[in-house]
Amino acid sequence: MRLGILETGKVNEALAVRHDQYPDMFARLFRKVDPTIEVQSYAVVDGEFPASVRECDAWLLTGSRHGVYDDLPWIEELKDFLRRARAAGVPIIGICFGHQIMAEAFGGRAEKSSKGWGLGVQEYEVLPDAPEWMAGAPERIALRVVHQDQVTAIPSDASCLATSPFCEYAMLAYGDREMPDAISIQAHPEFDASFVRDLIERAKGVRFPEAEANAGLASLQQEAQGTEFARWSLAWLKHALAKQGEPEPIG
Repeated sequence: MRLGILETGKVNEALAVRHDQYPDMFARLFRKVDPTIEVQSYAVVDGEFPASVRECDAWLLTGSRHGVYDDLPWIEELKDFLRRARAAGVPIIGICFGHQIMAEAFGGRAEKSSKGWGLGVQEYEVLPDAPEWMAGAPERIALRVVHQDQVTAIPSDASCLATSPFCEYAMLAYGDREMPDAISIQAHPEFDASFVRDLIERAKGVRFPEAEANAGLASLQQEAQGTEFARWSLAWLKHALAKQGEPEPIG
């Protein structure tokens, strides 16, 4: 499987020296579940887009320091790419900013939340009747987060798979819940604790209010379950790609 990483942001160079860029983080995460997965990255934040929506087997959108509401030319171009990829039946996964821009591209809304910053580790309730590709999902899942923007309205064909009091639409599926066209999540399953710690400490008292930063740092003692999301994603992708190879029904 060839997974195309659409980079909507870059890790600060001072942090990247220790922690790498987003495509490396996702490669490490998914290879814990499937060591054979291939990754190809495209810096859409710099205007670098794939030549075709079918250039990879599936697409994954990263997090970003930008907001979906920012007046940047690549954001509208990315929304158009997502709509074309979905129409072509190419599976899509969105992470953080990716989660938000998918909601916007497909008819929902994302904006800066009055609840403030979500930092560190947060727990989400996995909603009942989870689809088969989430088989064995726990009732609650802990994941690392760094966000202030949130999805505040979901498209008419989207369904919520996980939620919390802080983030209502924490994980979404688009189209058929059992076999969706796309899935997305607000959290960062690819972040390890040391990266989030360095990120919070670097911006504490500057971008992140000190009280929220301190609470986030304290929460990093809790284990996170990012690999669980990778397992769900790859189970869904394998089913989705296998279905693409099925012959069309006759009659």
